[in-house]
Amino acid sequence: MMKKIAFAVLALIAGVTNAAELYNNGPVVDATGVSVLGPGATTFGFGAQSGVGNFVADDFNVTAGKSWNVSSLSFFGYQTGAGAFSFTSATWSIVSGADVNSGTVVASGTTGVTNGGLAGYRVTETTLTNKQRGIYKIDADITDITLGSGHYWLTWGLSGTGLSGPWQPPTSDAREGNAAQATGGGAFATLEEAGSGLSVELPFAVNGTVTAVPEPETYAMMLGGLGLIGLARRRARRG
Repeated sequence: MMKKIAFAVLALIAGVTNAAELYNNGPVVDATGVSVLGPGATTFGFGAQSGVGNFVADDFNVTAGKSWNVSSLSFFGYQTGAGAFSFTSATWSIVSGADVNSGTVVASGTTGVTNGGLAGYRVTETTLTNKQRGIYKIDADITDITLGSGHYWLTWGLSGTGLSGPWQPPTSDAREGNAAQATGGGAFATLEEAGSGLSVELPFAVNGTVTAVPEPETYAMMLGGLGLIGLARRRARRG
């Protein structure tokens, strides 16, 4: 009987925390592996060079009743003509609040990055096979942080060894959004595509584990089960 209770309690605990990609603001490329400039667009990538104070930002939400334990961040960028992964670090921050400029910084840092793989290429409709702008997934393992439910912004700038960039491509679906950019260390402003005049979204991912906040009944079952296990152990020791 005690074994059944123990297994039930463990199942409840296991159901509370699940490993996952917590959030992905892609897509980065389309089904053919390219990110094509949208109609009227003229900008291949936006400046995200941390060394000169250029940063980009986009937002995400942690849904009500959830808590995220964030252990890594994934960015996507390119350096024109690099021909291989050329990124060295990411300078990032997570900001809580409705506005990226006035919100509260809950975590930040400059983190060495690793190669998450070639995602595809940034191209135009007439240069679909051009491979000058290879978009790479840029992984940054960070000290674990916990985010409660609410609205957040992720800001980031990149450094690398390539001669051009780093550059930040928009999402490959060319959807409008509220991505922002800060240049020369200035304030963030809504990022717009120069040719089309449209706002954009930027691809990024937040990784870690998601924890559901159990209902009161679930807590009661867990505590009750743990109490029964403890009682059984005490009786066993007396025997």
